[in-house]
Amino acid sequence: MQEIVENFIKKYNLSCGEKIRYIDLVSEIGELGKEIIKSCNYGKIESSYTVEAEEEMGDCLFALIALCCEMNIDANSALNNAMVKYKNRFSVKGEISSGK
Repeated sequence: MQEIVENFIKKYNLSCGEKIRYIDLVSEIGELGKEIIKSCNYGKIESSYTVEAEEEMGDCLFALIALCCEMNIDANSALNNAMVKYKNRFSVKGEISSGK
């Protein structure tokens, strides 16, 4: 996925730096949150996700991977490291929270 996003950014000259990418990620997460809230009518009904929710999730993934590209972080490696960390926490504490 990272190669696809990186090639897209290069092809369309969309490099903008990590600060702008971070702001974009936060914005997209907010838009996903709005779709989740709408899907359950503020918790009043069982969630029923829409095409718009999937689109917003895609926007979040793009924004996160684009941020990885801007920061020269390998997304797959970062995810693998997080999974090892969470597995270790769960083995020790029975949960993945850092407890902070």
